[in-house]
Amino acid sequence: MNTLKVGDKVPSFSAMDQDGNTIKLSDYEGKKLIVFFYPKASTPGCTAEACNLRDNYSELQAQGYELLGVSADSQKRQSNFRNKYEFPFPLLADEDHTVLNIFGVWGPKQFMGRKYDGIHRMTFVIDEKGIVSKVIDKVKTKDHAAQIL
Repeated sequence: MNTLKVGDKVPSFSAMDQDGNTIKLSDYEGKKLIVFFYPKASTPGCTAEACNLRDNYSELQAQGYELLGVSADSQKRQSNFRNKYEFPFPLLADEDHTVLNIFGVWGPKQFMGRKYDGIHRMTFVIDEKGIVSKVIDKVKTKDHAAQIL
């Protein structure tokens, strides 16, 4: 797993969001971008994390941040997740792992003694020039916005 680090330039990428729109890294040029990766839509930890970001969205925006959520879920699953909790930011349906692999968040995990490959819950803060300025790998799902700010 070769994860992007602070100071790395993020390679350009594009992926479909929950509504089938193509979202590209270049869409956010000149803006600060938070990209948060979560293992699976509508699971308790992912819901807590995304809802915490939703509840603090206006504060994040006031500080100049845009948000993108990413998992390997289908568009339909992302769409249901977004509509149910009324997230004001897009969720990428990265089913082919393009974005997961660019950021290096797909890899071996262990849960209750079982080893498997999956998405590591991580958040990347990217500056206006597309450079990683912060990496959060110990995400506090219920207090994530505070970690970012």
